[in-house]
Amino acid sequence: MRSDHAKTARYHLRRQSPTPGWLSLSWRALLALALIGVALAGHWFDRDGLRQNSGAPVTFADILYFTTITVTTVGYGDIVPVTQQARMFDTFVVTPIRLFVWLIFLGTAYDFLLKRVWEKWRMSVLQRRLDGHVIVTGYGTSGAEAVRELIARGADPAAIVVIDETAAALARAEACGATVMDGNATRNAALEAARIQTARAVIVSAGRDDTSILIVLTARRLAPNVPISVVIRSQDNEAIARQAGANTVINPASFAGLLLAGSIHGAHTAEYMADLAASGGRVALRERTVTHEEIGKPLSAITTGLGHRVYRGTHTFGFWEPETNRLEPGDLIVEVVQRP
Repeated sequence: MRSDHAKTARYHLRRQSPTPGWLSLSWRALLALALIGVALAGHWFDRDGLRQNSGAPVTFADILYFTTITVTTVGYGDIVPVTQQARMFDTFVVTPIRLFVWLIFLGTAYDFLLKRVWEKWRMSVLQRRLDGHVIVTGYGTSGAEAVRELIARGADPAAIVVIDETAAALARAEACGATVMDGNATRNAALEAARIQTARAVIVSAGRDDTSILIVLTARRLAPNVPISVVIRSQDNEAIARQAGANTVINPASFAGLLLAGSIHGAHTAEYMADLAASGGRVALRERTVTHEEIGKPLSAITTGLGHRVYRGTHTFGFWEPETNRLEPGDLIVEVVQRP
């Protein structure tokens, strides 16, 4: 049987470079040609200061040959500068150009050869040290919106790991700055390679309820304590997703229905609900643990926001219920706060 390392070895993280490779290569080639062009023009206009050992007249082809050889090497000695002006041009213009051209060549070799090896090694180190990240399985409409919302709320894009098998989806995720992995999230190896055991949360949006539920089952088995949120399209599958281990089950159609129904009972009800959910709203919902100073006080006495619910173990209490009149250690408070 293969070891866990062997099982996960084929799954590698990727992160988009800030500059496209073709653009970087084009700029370097143009710069090198421009520098060689400066040397070529200088030699051509001062061609009377050059002599061939054979005594033949110096032609443009000779100038082109001499410039190329001089810029890339120290020359062969078959054509030499004989005047003071030509020697000064080679000393103070051609020699710096030669150094710059070599730096461009070496930099290009580093970027397109050595850097790839370095980047692969760096990603493998990052993969081993992943901690406190968010794993997004599936980069469809819901997954992409979740990533955009996380970034809008201040999450580091590099701390978001997107797992998908579609090249186009991974390219879009990379464009957002996320770290991506080409893999099947229903497999243990893919989630283990994404370091699910040390993840802060997992968002499941596979596009199909059966696939999403299977991912939830796999994730819950590998990481019993990680919070898992899943998108479920069919209301009949919501209970199954919870049984599979999802902490939060979101049905886009049901949520849209809630907004639509809410709008019937008040012109601003749906607007306020969307305001709570979106990163660009004026208010936000926040979940936190009760502080030591708040223990023993009622939910209405908290000063950080407007308390709505208290989660105590497996029980949930609204702000109107008597259980919220005295906060206890370990309580989780859901409050409405002003968005900074």
